Parts: sequence; structure tokens; C-alpha cells
Amino acid sequence: MTPDDWQTLWLTIWTAAAAVALILPPGAALAWLLARKQWPGKTLAETLVALPLVVPPVATGLVLLKLLGRRGPVGGWLYQTFGWEIVFTWKAVVVALAVMSFPLLVRSLRTAFEGVPVRLEGIARTLGRGPWNVFWTVTLPLARRGLAAGVVLSFARALGEFGATIMVAGYISGKTSTLSLSIYQLVQTGQDAHAMKLLGISVVLAFTALWISELLTRRKQPS
Repeated sequence: MTPDDWQTLWLTIWTAAAAVALILPPGAALAWLLARKQWPGKTLAETLVALPLVVPPVATGLVLLKLLGRRGPVGGWLYQTFGWEIVFTWKAVVVALAVMSFPLLVRSLRTAFEGVPVRLEGIARTLGRGPWNVFWTVTLPLARRGLAAGVVLSFARALGEFGATIMVAGYISGKTSTLSLSIYQLVQTGQDAHAMKLLGISVVLAFTALWISELLTRRKQPS
């Protein structure tokens, strides 16, 4: 591997990790609400969360481009207020990966929360525990394997994201060149052999993440 390949690998891993860290708090909160509460607009929220799974990633990227561009409502405000440029930077990569991984994270975490017996949470409340205390001492520990599996699965999804990323971040060597974007660029320039090497690395990373996710899910069942 060349130094540029190592840089691409590191950029892919840390942006995927940053994306998962960014969506974990809101994803866990939303997943708990969907698993435990009935509220107006719940069906609409479920539909909106699932949209990135069925809408073409390029379309999602186009929406992000319009929102986060310097003339967009979000990107314009960030630029004027903080001087932050989002589009065609590493920040755009993180945002694209976060948006595309969010549905898988919420679905996995929701399943994990639904697997925790409500009876146990009720017993904790009868012993004087508050809702926040019950969540941290009962719900979260019992759902920890499912939560970990969801985090790994969303991380794996972020590693392979392409469509939304190419739209909102583009391919800038050393700045936005993730593995998937680099593979595409190498194929476009006729460097198929080099692209196959990066493809092998992508497969190994994805296989490892999925294997860990499956292991965590299966180990959760007997308990």
C-alpha cells in the first residue's frame, strides 16, 4: 500500500467513527421513544427515518448539497455565524455518512430496547427509581449487546457509503477521498489493479464489522 492508500484508509475509518458518534445520542433517544412510547406523529417519524434506505443515495446527497451549501439554509447560517464551510470538506463526508447510517442505527437500537422486558423496568420504578435512573441501570445494561451490534452495523454502512458522499463532498485527494470514492476514481482513470487492492481492503473491513455485529446479536439471544 502507498502512503496515499494509508491516508485514504485512515480517513475512511475515522470519518465513519465520527459519523456514528454524531448520530448515537439522537439515534438512541429516538429508538427508545419508538420502542417505548406512543405519540402523535410516530408513524411519520418512522417513515422519515427510513427514507434514506429507499431513496437513491445520490438524491439524498443532492438534498444535503442544497441544505449545506453556502447559499443553503443550514450551510449559509453556519458560514455566516461560525465561518464553517461544510460542502466539499471532511465535514461533508461525516454528515453524509451520518445521514445514511442513521436508519440502520435507529432500527437496531429500537429492536434492542424492545427486547428489554417492560416488567423489569416496572419493578425498578416500584423500588423508587426515576425514569432516567431506570434507563441507565436497567434498560441500557440489558440492551447493551444489541446496542453494540447496532453501532457496529451502522459503522459498516458508513464505511461503504458512496452516493451521498460523492454529491456533497466530492473527490478531493487527502481531504474527502474515502475508500469508496477512491475506488471509483481509480476505475475512472483506468487503474483497475489499484482499485482492486482498495476493494479488497473494503471487503475485509465490511466483513469484520458485519461478523462482529452478528456475533453480538447471536450472543444476545441465549441471555
